Amino acid sequence: MPSATETKIFDPRDSATGTAGAELLDATVVRRDGRWWMYLAGQAAGYGPTDLYSASLAPGAPLSATGWTLTRAADGQLITLAGRDSSRPWDGHGGRHCPSYVRGWDPHKDAWVERIYYAGAAENLWGPYSIGYLEWDGTRWRDQPAPVFLANEEWEHGSVYEPNLIYHGGKWKLWYVAGSNQEDYLVHGYAESDDGSTNWSPHTIFAPPEMKMFDFCVRPRGAGFDAIFARVWLQPTAPPSETGLWWCHAGEPSANLADWSAPVQIMTAEDRGWHAGPWKPSPASDGAGRTLIFFDGLYRTTDPGPFPFAFTLGCLEHPLCD
Repeated sequence: MPSATETKIFDPRDSATGTAGAELLDATVVRRDGRWWMYLAGQAAGYGPTDLYSASLAPGAPLSATGWTLTRAADGQLITLAGRDSSRPWDGHGGRHCPSYVRGWDPHKDAWVERIYYAGAAENLWGPYSIGYLEWDGTRWRDQPAPVFLANEEWEHGSVYEPNLIYHGGKWKLWYVAGSNQEDYLVHGYAESDDGSTNWSPHTIFAPPEMKMFDFCVRPRGAGFDAIFARVWLQPTAPPSETGLWWCHAGEPSANLADWSAPVQIMTAEDRGWHAGPWKPSPASDGAGRTLIFFDGLYRTTDPGPFPFAFTLGCLEHPLCD
């Protein structure tokens, strides 16, 4: 593979990254109001329901893997994107996960709206999940009283999560994961809607369980579309060579995987110390031909307990994606 550059952004056990012990990952990156913003999921204290937070680059600064500043209150506490005044019944105990920013047209409001879709869990950090969103009201992000997308097919095993959306051709297009990590059953689905909240098309299988696809993230580039996705490995054995991040391209953001180009692997699951087996890729482009791919990782710790791992956030710059 062509040479690539990897940069660690956040690590709860590396004080130089400025997290002060918080686990922050699942980045979705967008330029809004003259600056680059990153929306993340995580745990401010390392336990409890996950929530959504933000980080930003300085106003006017170019897109970069470095220089991100977490949004904190005057006392240093991380500030959540939104409260749970409305959403607590469906995301209050299991938390908010895997955000995906998208701007699209709402025909009911006859206006363009900004949303951050995410997976929420009512009772347990590990699911089952449904998908909803926060919406920008011009002043702040507002939570919603109910999810907008739920599992309704037998093959979804009652849980839908890892949303990735774009607005294109008058449709809100959603790629998502169904199933559960605990079952080692992951199937990638697709659906679309005119308003992004109701009347979703029939849920269809985009990639089969044996592919173990995670996070098919689509972004426009030039006259077409790029997609970066992860293939994961959930067994306690060495991951196969296909585990890692992959890139493909298409003229249109098709709901059929066969319409996309043959995927090219851009990162393996090799242990780099601060991450191994990457997932949740989220590409962002600066408009001048440079693309950065933000991704999640984890590494083993010496902590006792059932989950001796720490979550990290990194950035990949790969020539194939420029």
